[in-house]
Amino acid sequence: MASVTLRGIRKSYDNSVEVIKGVDLDVRDGEFMVFVGPSGCGKSTMMRMIAGLESITAGELKIGDQVANDLPAPMRGVAMVFQSYALYPHMTVAENMGFSLKMAKVPKAQAREQVEQAAKVLQITHLLDRTPKALSGGQRQRVAIGRAIVRKPAVFLFDEPLSNLDAGLRVQMRVELTKLHRELGSTMVYVTHDQVEAMTMGDRIAVFNGGIIEQVGTPLELYQRPANVFVAQFMGSPKMNVLPASTAAWHPAAAGASQVGIRPESLLPTDPASGQRGWSARIDLTEHLGDTVLVYARVDGVEQPVSLKLSAEEAGPWQAGMVVTLTPKPGALHLFDAQGRRTGAV
Repeated sequence: MASVTLRGIRKSYDNSVEVIKGVDLDVRDGEFMVFVGPSGCGKSTMMRMIAGLESITAGELKIGDQVANDLPAPMRGVAMVFQSYALYPHMTVAENMGFSLKMAKVPKAQAREQVEQAAKVLQITHLLDRTPKALSGGQRQRVAIGRAIVRKPAVFLFDEPLSNLDAGLRVQMRVELTKLHRELGSTMVYVTHDQVEAMTMGDRIAVFNGGIIEQVGTPLELYQRPANVFVAQFMGSPKMNVLPASTAAWHPAAAGASQVGIRPESLLPTDPASGQRGWSARIDLTEHLGDTVLVYARVDGVEQPVSLKLSAEEAGPWQAGMVVTLTPKPGALHLFDAQGRRTGAV
């Protein structure tokens, strides 16, 4: 195991296009750190620089206590699992998993033992004599992870490893990877664009945007105290509603803000005759998802519909076309300044 330290990391192409713009981050020894952000934000580039697959334009990368900027990839003590499984089709599972050990001239008996130990952890012992074409997508991904485990790296790097799997299998593999981290106690860095994966898997999350890190924190910290509008809307599904503060003149604390945010589960529709404070709106659409109902409502002067996430009981009487007051729960209104920075909650 090892920590990963990034100080002032920058990456430019052709000395003109800067894609990583000065990243500072400490990944703790044994931590499961998730890099999350939209496509093109720089998270995979940052991962590849840690792995040694991309050069670093400026700054310092340390793996453990060793500066790794100029270390060749095989000497960094890291193992990377890619989005594509990249298995050798003519080799068995055991041969795929043990290939790096063979190249390192590890004795055959020792290599076989390491492969069998990794297969046991991943519950693929019964697959060791099969070739990749005889495996499902989930099984192939386990083999790719097993190939990394046998190397006993100081740091595991995962670059969107579940994106090729169907929805049900992704959920299963999320659970299994989280359990694997707990069993191995290894340092893991995981890249994804899926904020649900980030929230359910990470000890901490680094939110990337435009080549910088907007915020680092635990899933709960990012959800409850987002640093700015970008983080507030990226973390959470459905995303946080953000409206001009001028539409919330009914709330005295909103006067000093530029924008106000409210999460869908923190809004309730109420009868305008009840006198509750909130936004006047008309229900546009309801979506029934079993025990949850998503309600979309239109507020005058606001381009995007406001979303509400209700229990089936809360949503019972509300239908499209009804005029309602959208009432926030106490303490659930986030305040943002003109630069989009969070200034507090009321």
